[in-house]
Amino acid sequence: MKLVIYQVFTRTFGNTNTNRIPNGTLAENGVGKMNDFDTKTLKQIKGLGVNSIWYTGVIRHATTTDYSEFGLPTQNAQVVKGKAGSPYAITDYYDIDPDIAVDVENRMSEFEALISRTHKAGMKVVIDFVPNHVAREYKSIAKPKGVRDLGENDDVSKHFDAQNNFYYCPNEPLHLDGLVKNGRTLSEITYKEFPAKCTGNDKFDAYPQQNDWYETIKLNYGIDYCDLGGTSYHFSPRPSTWEKMTEILLFWASKGIDGFRCDMAEMVPTAFWTYAIERVKREYPKLIFIGEVYDPNQYRAYVASGFDYLYDKVGMYDCLRGVMCGEQSASAITNAWQATNDIRNQMLYFLENHDEQRIASDFFSGDMRKGVPAMIVSALFQSNPVMIYAGQEFGEKGMDAEGFSGCDGRSTIFDYWCVEGIRKGYYARRSLTKEQKDLEKTYKTILNICNKEKAVASGLTFDLVYANYDNPRFDTNKLFAFMRKDGNEILLVVANFSDEVLNIDINIPAHAFEYLQMAEGKKEMIDLLTNESEVSDFRKDNVVGMSVGALNGRIYKL
Repeated sequence: MKLVIYQVFTRTFGNTNTNRIPNGTLAENGVGKMNDFDTKTLKQIKGLGVNSIWYTGVIRHATTTDYSEFGLPTQNAQVVKGKAGSPYAITDYYDIDPDIAVDVENRMSEFEALISRTHKAGMKVVIDFVPNHVAREYKSIAKPKGVRDLGENDDVSKHFDAQNNFYYCPNEPLHLDGLVKNGRTLSEITYKEFPAKCTGNDKFDAYPQQNDWYETIKLNYGIDYCDLGGTSYHFSPRPSTWEKMTEILLFWASKGIDGFRCDMAEMVPTAFWTYAIERVKREYPKLIFIGEVYDPNQYRAYVASGFDYLYDKVGMYDCLRGVMCGEQSASAITNAWQATNDIRNQMLYFLENHDEQRIASDFFSGDMRKGVPAMIVSALFQSNPVMIYAGQEFGEKGMDAEGFSGCDGRSTIFDYWCVEGIRKGYYARRSLTKEQKDLEKTYKTILNICNKEKAVASGLTFDLVYANYDNPRFDTNKLFAFMRKDGNEILLVVANFSDEVLNIDINIPAHAFEYLQMAEGKKEMIDLLTNESEVSDFRKDNVVGMSVGALNGRIYKL
């Protein structure tokens, strides 16, 4: 089975409150709930061709919303980004975020019910694991009996100790003078921290700045980044943080989830991952780990440490974005996949997620249709996983100035907000434009092909571009073509990144017939996108002609 992941930002997905007041509170702008993922909604997601949902932001994180009536600690707004807060500034690894619960006191039960509903709908559940940093005011009130909290036994007189959970600036308070909130420099600092803990983005002093992850503190896995001789490693005896974080993984695995998307995995040493993943998989062998790793030089080390899949961001994503925006030739896709060909089954392809700009935004391509040829490549080129971000299938533009995040082409993860594309696509479908409905239909067709066609789910791939560089009727700057085969099933796929209809010929080299063990002869070709049918004569080193729509493609089944 090919893994097809649908990422949802749980807090905003089901929110239909259209107030959209910049920097609005929960009371003003509303919030989505876990219960919004009811049977009908899950059926719609499943129908898109999805077999796994990544519920982003379910673990309790820092927020300015007051839940003290339920016994939850409040957080100082000066160390919270936005009114709602970042889902990556965790305040309790053992708790569910109260924002997304209808009944706050029974929020864990609601999450367990969500897992059950998702499984019943035929999909798996992925959640975030945030291993590199926590919120500045981290304090677990939901930890199991006998579990010691992070930092509880730290020696705060030391900058580094292998058994400390955090890094400290001994005898020095935290200085927030360099921060700007809501456009103004903080004139009065009410948040106090002594001694200062070091900041999550490897900022090892007491002076975090505006662009630092100032709302977080760095976890210590036994690496002294400021040793006199440079970085030094202290993994024996095993650091306390290794044990505590592994227990957190096991806690959530016991809830019945199917996988973890591990935030900024490359900022945590591979030695920890080798230890933790082996321990978790000993008890839960089918559970998957997806790593956010951006340095291609480290890909293979993280795969070797146990990760099932890694983001292919600095590779296929960057390449496809460049092609969509007319900044790279479509032929560059060949270089992108070849760079990771030895670990191709471990690479997760995507065009959008919560960190990246929306394809349709003015900061990206400005046109929802430009994602279609890239989606054809991303979903069908290999058998590795593919992911889309909720709203992508409706051409969500992400052009709101929501508050903390501002107008940046992304859908906010810091503010209480209603995402218009999702609201229309799931709760007000009559409001969808014809263009949005057509886009959704195209995404649905492409993603369902991922597992309906064995040639995509498990077949061989043959890149046809190299055989068409000298072909005057095949523009390698705007076209990408490949074949997939499994048994007797053969697909011929073409993606057209041009905004014009192209009448083309594709040369099918003799090597393709040999590699795919494909017989020559006349073959009926049915386009799985349009159901159009035609007959072509497939011969070694001969061409197959066709017309390919603007910003579209052909997915021919032979």
